[in-house]
Amino acid sequence: MPDEARWYVVHTYSGYESKVAATIITIVENRKLHDLILDVNVPTEIVTEIKDSKTREVERKIFPGYVLVKMIMTDESWHVVRNTRGVTGFVGPGSRPIPLTDEEVLSLGVEKHEIKVSYGVGDSVTITDGPLEGFIGTVEELSAEKNKVRVTVSMFGRETPVELALDQVKPIA
Repeated sequence: MPDEARWYVVHTYSGYESKVAATIITIVENRKLHDLILDVNVPTEIVTEIKDSKTREVERKIFPGYVLVKMIMTDESWHVVRNTRGVTGFVGPGSRPIPLTDEEVLSLGVEKHEIKVSYGVGDSVTITDGPLEGFIGTVEELSAEKNKVRVTVSMFGRETPVELALDQVKPIA
């Protein structure tokens, strides 16, 4: 039995995404399948819509007709998801589901990987990756939810702000 849970894409009838997700969650609760099916997600985004000169924020599905399920693929978990009302099948060749890669999961923003940082605004840091590797700068701004840090680096006698990922810098000891 595979021991690692992976994200799979499930195809549903259009408009049934939330209903399918809720049904799978209910089945997991009722049959106590928490160890096989870990998470169900319908990726959405908030969009500002202007209609009749009025602005309003609307929640839209990023992938209409699809639900993401994090599960350990076994005959039982496959059967539960596949036979849920509104599900037409898994995404993959034939009847074999293909899990999403780690890069795809990160780019979709389905799973957040928290990075603990040991530096703060005003601290001196060394850039450890990218074209400015080895440069020393000062942290101006930190955004943990966006995984970004703004560092001011002195290049050619000028202070230049650079935006980097949180794991591209380390504090100077």
